[in-house]
Amino acid sequence: MSSLFRNFINGLAFGITEIVPGISGGTIAVILGFYDELIETVNHFTEDYRKYLRFLFPFLFGAVTGIITFSSIIHYLLTNYSFPTMLFFIGLIVGIIPPIYSKVKEPGRGFKYGEITLVLLPLFGLLIISELKGVSVTNPIEVIKTIDVPFIIFIFFAGIIAAMALVIPGISGSFVLLLLGIYPLATYSLSSIRHLLADITNISLMLDICKVLLPLGIGVIIGGLSMARLIEKLLKNYYKITYSIILGLLLGSVYVLFREPIVYKSGISTIIIMIGSATFLLGSAISFNLGKKRL
Repeated sequence: MSSLFRNFINGLAFGITEIVPGISGGTIAVILGFYDELIETVNHFTEDYRKYLRFLFPFLFGAVTGIITFSSIIHYLLTNYSFPTMLFFIGLIVGIIPPIYSKVKEPGRGFKYGEITLVLLPLFGLLIISELKGVSVTNPIEVIKTIDVPFIIFIFFAGIIAAMALVIPGISGSFVLLLLGIYPLATYSLSSIRHLLADITNISLMLDICKVLLPLGIGVIIGGLSMARLIEKLLKNYYKITYSIILGLLLGSVYVLFREPIVYKSGISTIIIMIGSATFLLGSAISFNLGKKRL
């Protein structure tokens, strides 16, 4: 597989997971083995743009393609088959946990007490955050029509916070948007791009989309760049500590996801549970094998 195509596929997977509430693009980057490369590229792009452009251009193209192309598909699956769909993504997280554990512990011993604390603190922190409730948005169309300047500023800062979570494995940017009540507005605006492309003269729809995605996108860029620099320093100077924290976040995200109402949105039956178990095992097997090879 050529590096350009591989980077496109990585971006595609990254973009798809950002649509799913609770699933971190950073986690997918760890599973597919390009997390360190992504952080390095973001931080040092201007130093040698020709080198990093070979990674960044196909990656971003894949990410945008994944978000636009699969937003409707993911919406359909989460509406009609939410349990097996979400269990597949939860399985992806569970499967990467053993390779990460092997990565941070020294051969022949388990974790020391200090390392266990580094795992437990982010785990419990994520559990506490998950108890917060975001603003309920039942009709995004009506909300978008009433968006004013203060709300646009709020969307901008929501994008910054979500992007900071986006680059940290175990914390989902979409989950943060869900807590802040912005997720329904973002997904509606993304899915509306298809309708705008079909009728580019629809100025009203264009303005509605821009009121959400423009401040959100700017916030995501600023937050992502800021957090990427911090993560790079932590990986360089405190590698095991950083991955111990990531391990705790991954463990916490599994629990949080199982408690998310969206998992059970389409209903539960014996057949659905069997299918969900199969998708969970499939996701776990995929990430475990990828993790062993690339971590």
